[in-house]
Amino acid sequence: MKKQNVRTLSLIVCTFTYLLVGAAVFDAFESQTEMDLRRTLLEEEKEFIENYNISTEDFESLRKNILKVMPYKSGKQWKFAGAFYFSLTVITTIGYGHSTPQTVPGKLFCMGYALAGIPLCIIMFQSVGERLNTFVTFLLKSIKKCFKLKNSEVSQTNLILVTMNISIVVLTAGAAAFNYFEDWAYIDAFYYCFITLTTIGFGDFVALQKNNSLQDKPHYVAFSIIYILFGLTVISAAMNLLVLRFLTMNTEDERRDEIEAAVAAQTAVRLDGDIITSNGNVVSGAQERPEYNDLISVCSCSCYNFRSKDKHRYKVTRSPGKISHLLPLQAISSGREPVSMDDSNSILHCQLLQKKRASV
Repeated sequence: MKKQNVRTLSLIVCTFTYLLVGAAVFDAFESQTEMDLRRTLLEEEKEFIENYNISTEDFESLRKNILKVMPYKSGKQWKFAGAFYFSLTVITTIGYGHSTPQTVPGKLFCMGYALAGIPLCIIMFQSVGERLNTFVTFLLKSIKKCFKLKNSEVSQTNLILVTMNISIVVLTAGAAAFNYFEDWAYIDAFYYCFITLTTIGFGDFVALQKNNSLQDKPHYVAFSIIYILFGLTVISAAMNLLVLRFLTMNTEDERRDEIEAAVAAQTAVRLDGDIITSNGNVVSGAQERPEYNDLISVCSCSCYNFRSKDKHRYKVTRSPGKISHLLPLQAISSGREPVSMDDSNSILHCQLLQKKRASV
């Protein structure tokens, strides 16, 4: 089995194993907390209904109203600033879900807008990421030349390490900024940055949703949009390098197979029907000459007499090696003396050897 196939199967197995491990870990961390939180909320709900003497139907209506009004408590979502922020979450596939189109024309336009915008955004991020990698390569070469290092070349491993470090800086700096603007805990702000820049977008933490920030804080709106675009560019550059590294490994394996096949072909004797390699293996399956395909019989009788005598069934494309050490040739007397029985046998033997050499 080829190395590429083995690597693909290994990736599939590793992915499903990774999913199983993740499910087990999340079950261990979150299941008990979920049960405790559910029990606490249900007790508070029951206490609220009893204290204010609200029917179950009224409480359900109140719950739905609260859930629907939550996006509008943070300000106007569909003015230009909020609509631009929503458009950014659509084409970058973040999709917080903090606000969604409510009208039929809005939903239809959102689907068409995403179909054209998502590929455009992916291509843009890949292109900018490549330029960023080129710039980082130039900086690394310049630094190595300044320090007069012997090897000034920049490998993919160097680029991956640098882009990973830049990604960590972007995440930590963004977490500090959102910790200041949103008054979140630092770990929650870091979690928001990671979920956003990896385009997961759960929506449990969403920026620009407090104190009417979309209308009253334009500098914060601009910072959030620029941070998301720049962060996605850096993360895309790092991901592209990782994917490129994997593709390069597959390409190297394919090139190695091609080189081995070329070397084997150079040391092989090719016939019109079979290929005899240098180690003695025979690769069959070649076709007969096209002009005789219809005349060839599957039997070994006189059907083959239709073939022209001056065209052989097989053709050696490489001259055979010397076999004089295997078949010693005896000299033929060219005199006019009477030919004895021994000489006649020698001449016949010589002619037989010549025929064998010609067939080889």
